[in-house]
Amino acid sequence: MGKVYDALRKAEGQRARRVETAAAVPGHEWERPIRARDQQKPSLWSRLLSRGKDPEPTSDQVGAPNKRRISMLQPDSFVAEQFRTLRARVDSISQERPVRTITMTSARKGEGKTIAAVNFALVTAMGVGRRVLLVDCDMREPQVHRTLGLRPEKGLAEVLTDQASLDDAIIEVDGINLEVLPVRALPPNPSELLASPKMRQVVDELAQRYDTVVLDSPSVLGIPDAKSVSELTDGLLFVVRADKTPEEEIEAALDVLDRRRVLGLVLNDARVSSDNGYTKG
Repeated sequence: MGKVYDALRKAEGQRARRVETAAAVPGHEWERPIRARDQQKPSLWSRLLSRGKDPEPTSDQVGAPNKRRISMLQPDSFVAEQFRTLRARVDSISQERPVRTITMTSARKGEGKTIAAVNFALVTAMGVGRRVLLVDCDMREPQVHRTLGLRPEKGLAEVLTDQASLDDAIIEVDGINLEVLPVRALPPNPSELLASPKMRQVVDELAQRYDTVVLDSPSVLGIPDAKSVSELTDGLLFVVRADKTPEEEIEAALDVLDRRRVLGLVLNDARVSSDNGYTKG
């Protein structure tokens, strides 16, 4: 059994004592899994992930608080604290080597990577004096602007095809020091755009402008997009859905990616019992 799945199973077996997951990637420790609080009702994290196909935000929804912005709406919540723990882990690694650009990805879609990316970016933006940018790199099924209730006029595809500048496409999120480079147009060649020299130029420029850049990448298996994006960044966070993501898919995805670049693991869709011990989701 692979080291990564062993780490997940060990975390599940020790969840009542809240121990951290075992080291699974050479040179790095896995971050403590991010889990949601629940007792009798379906987990909050599960409800947030049950989005299906979101409609475009209506005029009265644009700019309004969205329930998926849990780290902003409930900054003292258990989930928000877990994202702060993840932020602290990344900050610790950044003391040893530069970590300004971070890819958030998963083996397959539906694992909760976009919500993880949004909330990690939110808690990072809460740091004093930090400039943080969240980039939606999914030019097939973009979700970042919907999650944050934004209505972009320009986006990543327009920037990569020289139809818009970064300043034209980047949007400020009301109420917090977070900016977003969303996706507006859905190009016919997303893989080629993400692997282009222009994309590398954009990421390099953003790394100079911002303290932290979080890139919400498409999932790994089935398309080359995630590998192209991750190779442009300083490290990646890998999202796994508790009791849902098969071991073989975790291993296959990490075989595609460079395991040495993995900064931590986000374990989604688990539940917390009334005594604050971990229970299966």
